Amino acid sequence: MAAPSSVFTIRRAAEMLGEDEELLWQLAECLEPEDGCLWVYDVADQHTMVFTNYGLECLQDLIADHKRSQPHPRP
Repeated sequence: MAAPSSVFTIRRAAEMLGEDEELLWQLAECLEPEDGCLWVYDVADQHTMVFTNYGLECLQDLIADHKRSQPHPRP
């Protein structure tokens, strides 16, 4: 497998996937580096979660599982 040449911040992933960033934070807690989920550390102790293309795919699977597990509203 080739090394990733780019990553997407969790904020950008939420925008791309049309989902709430807070939901992505909750769902991505179980992802590991081998799932395409990494951390980027900046100055002043700032950091954020980022995803490779494969990480976005894993995140989409988690979103789909989450939505399937939610109770459906009654009419």
